[in-house]
Amino acid sequence: MKLFDVYPLNNIAITSAKGSYVWDADGIQYLDMYGGHAVISIGHTHPHWVKRIEDQLEKIAFYSNSVIIPIQQELALKLGKLSGKEDYQLFLCNSGAEANENALKLASFYNGRKKIIAFKKSFHGRTSLAVAATDNPSIVAPVNETDNIIFLPFNDEAALKDCFAEQGKEISSVIIEGIQGVGGINIANASFLQLIRQLCDENGAVYIADSVQCGYGRSGQFFAHDHAGVTADIYTMAKGMGNGFPVAGILIAPHIQPKHGMLGTTFGGNQLACAAALAVLEVIEEENLLNNAKENGEYLINKLKAIAILKNVRGRGLMIGFDVPEDLKDLKKKLLFDFKIFTGEAKPTVIRLLPSLAITRKQIDDFLEALEEAIEELSEESVKQKAESEKQMEK
Repeated sequence: MKLFDVYPLNNIAITSAKGSYVWDADGIQYLDMYGGHAVISIGHTHPHWVKRIEDQLEKIAFYSNSVIIPIQQELALKLGKLSGKEDYQLFLCNSGAEANENALKLASFYNGRKKIIAFKKSFHGRTSLAVAATDNPSIVAPVNETDNIIFLPFNDEAALKDCFAEQGKEISSVIIEGIQGVGGINIANASFLQLIRQLCDENGAVYIADSVQCGYGRSGQFFAHDHAGVTADIYTMAKGMGNGFPVAGILIAPHIQPKHGMLGTTFGGNQLACAAALAVLEVIEEENLLNNAKENGEYLINKLKAIAILKNVRGRGLMIGFDVPEDLKDLKKKLLFDFKIFTGEAKPTVIRLLPSLAITRKQIDDFLEALEEAIEELSEESVKQKAESEKQMEK
């Protein structure tokens, strides 16, 4: 049997990891400035995270949600404290797509409506309703297509007001990333998020803050939406929540009441997942990683802005993007294969940086030094290629 070939793969096999470094099968070290799509929040194989999982594994790894699982309540209390949402309710699941799926479904249960407002360049997952609300037709199968999704331009207040004016009483929910990740590190304006809150309140719609990638401290606040001073009805979480262990959840405002059978999951909230998630919160608190993300993010953004060839440097905390010109289109590949640094991208010309919240200033400086060298080498190669091309045309 062979693997179903749906991922374009780099020819690298990562076999071990520690902190902000990973090593391949040949023992070559790489600096990880991407964290496996913003998953690594506290650093690879953090010793407290490892011990928490090992200790739990020796007790019990799994039993279903048909019994009391005390570690779920322990996680809920800790999460409420660190996020500032102590009066909210927690439903645990397994992935970001599942979190968004449940959030959208719960909103519809709450107000009995079907219409959902999502935004251009959004990414909410690959399950049925989450992918329908994702602005990428190439990953939406015919069975996922629905007329219930309304896509609006990101940060367009006039379009949002017009939509609510026309269809406000049909809108079940508005789902929005505080910072779009896959879409290219696009930051939602504070006034835009505040307007969503206002219009949802006026029309009985549910505000869903997709915090799968931009949450859990990545922006320097616990949720990226916190920068706008707004409170959502439902927050979705995953990625950094388990530092690589599959765990996700939704935080639900107290006015949305549960009933038995409304939502469900087999593996969500299992004992091992909760141990991993608790370890992440404990490390974030103990090592003051929200502040580390804020300060190191500001430092990195300012240094990137000083590199003239990079355009539109943007982001918050350690969720950063910048545009590169056409002659630097191979920058991501150059950094990976020549300088042994993992970064991300958003097609066609955006580099995305999503390192561990525990990354050090020294590691950031190492990255910046390598980045400038890579840019210089690519620029020289581009000049040579243009010169050769001109010679060929003269012949």
